[in-house]
Amino acid sequence: MPKKRQNRGRHKGAKGRVGVVQCDNCGRIVPRDKAICIKTYYSPVDPQLARELEKKGAIIMKYPVEKCYCISCAVHYGLVRPRPREARKPRPQVQI
Repeated sequence: MPKKRQNRGRHKGAKGRVGVVQCDNCGRIVPRDKAICIKTYYSPVDPQLARELEKKGAIIMKYPVEKCYCISCAVHYGLVRPRPREARKPRPQVQI
């Protein structure tokens, strides 16, 4: 059976079995190396209040939050894009 992608759609390489994560949007179980993980920072303080406190010299912590998405949700949210038709792997023509 021919392979569609050289890396089989994953970043695994020759690591063997990798763990799984759950998509934060739809709940699908995805291999950790296939999931699209985005690290964002969360501040528990209101942004307007944070600006006023920082002017006075206060230090406000921001906490990192890592969210993992399956491929379908990552495409839906615009985190990754499908390759254009010209850049995709050419398919062999079927002779009829």
